[in-house]
Amino acid sequence: MTGAPLTLPEELLLLALDPVRGRSLNHTKYLRYGLAGAALADLEEAGRIAVEGRDRITVTNPLPLGDPVLDGALAALPDPAKQRSGVKAQRWVRGAGRPVQELCLRRLEERGALRRETRRALGLFPYERFPAGAVDLIGPARDRFAAALGAGFPDRRSRLIAALASATDLDRKLLLSREYRPVRREMKRLAREIWTAHAVQRAVRRDKEAASNAASG
Repeated sequence: MTGAPLTLPEELLLLALDPVRGRSLNHTKYLRYGLAGAALADLEEAGRIAVEGRDRITVTNPLPLGDPVLDGALAALPDPAKQRSGVKAQRWVRGAGRPVQELCLRRLEERGALRRETRRALGLFPYERFPAGAVDLIGPARDRFAAALGAGFPDRRSRLIAALASATDLDRKLLLSREYRPVRREMKRLAREIWTAHAVQRAVRRDKEAASNAASG
């Protein structure tokens, strides 16, 4: 199960996971939005969806791709025969984030890259961790990101990863030094320009505004 190419959401998830602690480096909900946005980017490239006005997604080809992550995401989009107007991108990434994450986790377990461990907080409340498995895919994912960073994000896939990392605040965990501030500004610009990342960015901003309003109220 290790030979098939990684989908964009799998790649993003590998970048975001701490291989020892088995938890995401950035906010879990933000990461979920990013994974949903990454799935949209792959579906767009495969010719399965189209976007109108950087905002509304419609399915243009409902045929499965043969990949469990992308096919699951495609199935979660409105049936074009029943809802011709599609769905708003921000709304979809907010709703689809958790199931897309679970699809990615299962797939990476099958590949041997992650192990699922169930723990209990305070001995009562169950939660799951996903430390690195026997097949190292996290290290190569970080190497690819570092190489793309050094080359200025030269291709579509690396620009998408950069944009989604910025939209989900993952860039703040991967690029800690002050010397990376210009790069992070460029990643933020990409997040505004690429519609899939922009939908994620808006979903994250909405959460932050809600948390700020709750704190001030």
